[in-house]
Amino acid sequence: MFLSSLAIANDGMWLPLLLEKLNEKEMKSLGMKISAKDIYNVNSGSLKDAIVSFGGFCTGEVISTKGLVLTNHHCGLESVQSHSTIDHNYIRDGFWAKNFGEELSNPKLYVTFIARMEDVSKQILTGVTPSMTESERQSAVDKNINEIKKTAKKESYQEILVKGFFEANQYYLFVTETYKDVRLVGAPPSSIGNFGQDTDNWMWPRHTGDFSMFRIYAGKDNKPAEYAPGNVPYIPKRSLSISLDGVAEGDFTMVFGFPGKTTEYLPAVAVQQIMEVNNPAKIAIRDKALAVMNEFMRKDEQIKIQYTKKYSTIANPWKKWRGEILGLTRTDAINKKKIYEAEFQKRINLPAGRQGANPQWKEQYGNVLSELEAAYAELKPLGKARDYYFEINSKIELFTVARRINALRNAKNNGGKYDYAEGLTKLKDTLPDFYKNYSPVLDKKMFEVLISMYVNDQDSKMVSPLLLMQINAFNKDVSKLADDIYGGAEYTAANKIVPVLEKNPAELLERTKTSKASVLYDDMLATYNREVASKLNEVQNRINKLQRLYMQAQMEVMKERNFYPDANSTLRVTYGNVKGYNARDGVKYDFITYLDGLVEKYIPGDYEFDVPEKLRSLYKTKDYGQYGKNGKMPVCFIATNHTTGGNSGSPALDAYGNLVGLNFDRAWEGVMSDISYDPSICRNIMVDIRYVLFIMDKYAGAGYLVKEMKLVHPKKGK
Repeated sequence: MFLSSLAIANDGMWLPLLLEKLNEKEMKSLGMKISAKDIYNVNSGSLKDAIVSFGGFCTGEVISTKGLVLTNHHCGLESVQSHSTIDHNYIRDGFWAKNFGEELSNPKLYVTFIARMEDVSKQILTGVTPSMTESERQSAVDKNINEIKKTAKKESYQEILVKGFFEANQYYLFVTETYKDVRLVGAPPSSIGNFGQDTDNWMWPRHTGDFSMFRIYAGKDNKPAEYAPGNVPYIPKRSLSISLDGVAEGDFTMVFGFPGKTTEYLPAVAVQQIMEVNNPAKIAIRDKALAVMNEFMRKDEQIKIQYTKKYSTIANPWKKWRGEILGLTRTDAINKKKIYEAEFQKRINLPAGRQGANPQWKEQYGNVLSELEAAYAELKPLGKARDYYFEINSKIELFTVARRINALRNAKNNGGKYDYAEGLTKLKDTLPDFYKNYSPVLDKKMFEVLISMYVNDQDSKMVSPLLLMQINAFNKDVSKLADDIYGGAEYTAANKIVPVLEKNPAELLERTKTSKASVLYDDMLATYNREVASKLNEVQNRINKLQRLYMQAQMEVMKERNFYPDANSTLRVTYGNVKGYNARDGVKYDFITYLDGLVEKYIPGDYEFDVPEKLRSLYKTKDYGQYGKNGKMPVCFIATNHTTGGNSGSPALDAYGNLVGLNFDRAWEGVMSDISYDPSICRNIMVDIRYVLFIMDKYAGAGYLVKEMKLVHPKKGK
């Protein structure tokens, strides 16, 4: 029973390079009709040539021979927001370009293709020894990476990326191609693209049309080029065909994308600390921050435009962490890890002469779990202080300005981490956008609420002495301290900072070095570095080394287990089957939702559940065109694919490699899959591609875009 539990169906985020060797047989047993070479091939076009890293934070897929890219609405939201104003509110109303000329440029947006990948572990680990400190080891690794980057075969327009896998026990090289001219083509209104917003986020059943569309532009040679009006739509090596047949329960599905981060191989003590210390601390802080933002966004349309993306960025992990605790508890994840660790230790300790015994294991790995447990005990208070500092500091935007100006001042005066001229240019480029989406009134309230938590909810030695003195000076009234710091503070106004930064940056840096925000920020940072960071870094380095040793030991000792590397924003394939699940006692969910359910959720005028009149009209007349099925309009479906952040926008492919859906979320009950995947409740949520096409064609009148795509009926042999 123990051995069978090590091979969890549908578990894993696999390197496409290794599918033929490790996964093809299982994938075909689950229903896949294509080969591993159809998925990844460097000698001819394959599915991997239609997949892009979208902006470095999401995934997208090419769906036409004219470079049309599909991704999630929430992935494209920042671009939509950047083009929105009160008069042209594309977040609220949606946007659709009727021709190439109307497509909107996005200077900071890019997409990256993977041309090829290869195992370079031997070259990277040359000269690396177990006795090295983490710093020494990293220096040796960096030196070897730099050498490989110099000699690796690539074209002039390509770049080399090398990343560590299995806790840096292995390394892979990626040859990449990045296109920097990516233009907004279309996005539905938020009432469709973000239907359900906070209430439905991380939840199933779901009725969200979470998609947006962009187009890749290239130079006239079809190679990467900076934005230029004369650029032309990119002609891809491969674009995805789109299935209109939909999915049925049990169908094979595959998600191809760039998952961000998972930690599947942590010891039980680490998972327990996440559940009992780190997640609760971060949840409590974000509870307060979201409440502040919600209060102002509901009252002011301008603030709502400014903070829509920020709100979702804070809310998304906040809700996930809550679900993570529930899922880990329900599936008894800690106890399962302890059972696994007991078996691991038992094999390590087998006496010589016993079947399966290896005397070297006890010498190499005998104490790794006990040492990890001791290290995590030291990390516990430091980890909480770290989370408090970064969570609170990052939510107070006045500190964001202070941090960046202080860093620039340090670079000028003392030589900082980056070149002064480079830092000045970057600050000039980014501050106008910052102020475009900044409300000092909201930020002042955020300061009041979060600084109170920073002072009252942790050990006083972790708190800035200057802040404590200032609060005492105002009789512990944080609101009066906020009035003092924000009242007349030049950091809160673009017209007091941006023009001076342009004309006389040296004068600005000199004048602001005594500003109350800058001085307080510096003292909070100094306190953190003195009381937390210096100690935490030493413990974390020890944990990193032990975790790498534990990973190596597991792969050597637990031979019957198939190991896949944790996600690290590199191209991966995950696969499974369309399947419902039992959410809790007496609650069983189907695998698909329909437009009927969306209309049932309709609340007129509600910011989460309003439904546009035209969509209600299409529903009333059942005007679904070729996209409906049996008089119903499919909206979303779920499957057992193992996904995480970064997989947002990833294509959901059928057994033939056709696009059937767009991955955008996970079901609440199983969001602990980043730490412990469990096939009983872990489900990824996808918007049905037929709903995407229906919204484009019948709702938005953008059927001209559908004509760019190749629509197929694989279940009908067409």
